[in-house]
Amino acid sequence: MKNNAYFNARRNAPEVPVAAALHYDPEGSDAPEIVATGRGLTAEAILAIAREHNIALHQDAGLVEALSRLDVGTLIPRELYAVVAEVLAFVYLVDAEAAR
Repeated sequence: MKNNAYFNARRNAPEVPVAAALHYDPEGSDAPEIVATGRGLTAEAILAIAREHNIALHQDAGLVEALSRLDVGTLIPRELYAVVAEVLAFVYLVDAEAAR
């Protein structure tokens, strides 16, 4: 029983924010690059900087967990191309709507 109480308490604990930032040059031939990752206060700072610069934000817990395990300066691996392509499509849509 004590183990169940422990797990229930952990399940209700506040989540630590996680963030990852990508750079992508649509005219280049390289895959998107990880330019920042962080947890906690670092993640909050990444998000604040993105908001200050009107950079589109996209929430995907699974993707950010995968990206946050990669080193800064790493090009995203092929296994993440499809998911990141969906994010880039979202960003292009947001940018197009903002330009109207």
